[in-house]
Amino acid sequence: MVTDNISDLLTRIRNANMMKHHFVQVPDTKMSSAIVTILENEGYIENFENYEEHNKKYLLISLKYFGKNRQPVIGKLQRVSKPGLRVYTNKKTLPNILDNLGIAIISTSRGVMTNIKARELGIGGEVLCYIW
Repeated sequence: MVTDNISDLLTRIRNANMMKHHFVQVPDTKMSSAIVTILENEGYIENFENYEEHNKKYLLISLKYFGKNRQPVIGKLQRVSKPGLRVYTNKKTLPNILDNLGIAIISTSRGVMTNIKARELGIGGEVLCYIW
C-alpha cells in the first residue's frame, strides 16, 4: 500500500537510474501517467507504455542514458510538495530551475504541466517536483 504515489514514482525512477536499469515498472495512476508523459515530452525518458498484469495497471518506463559510461539523463529528482506540507505558487513566483535547463512539474487547474508552460499560460498551482 503506497500513500504517496508521486514519491513512489520518483523514487523508483531514481533507484533504477542509479542501478542503470533500462526499464522501470510503476503502478499506473492518472497523476503518474501525466508526470511520465511530461518526462517523455521533455526528453528525460525514451518512452513508456501501459500494460495490465493480474488485473492491475502498470507503466513500463524506458529510461534514457548518454555517453559511453551510460550517464542518466535525469540528474536529480526532488519531491517538493508532500502530503504533510503542500507547496503552492502563483504565476509571479513560479520556480526557475537552473535557468530553465531543468523543469518543475506543476499541478494546475488546467492539468499537470511544466513551469515553463504554466508561465506562458499565466497560471500557478501546486509544485509537485523538480527535475534536472
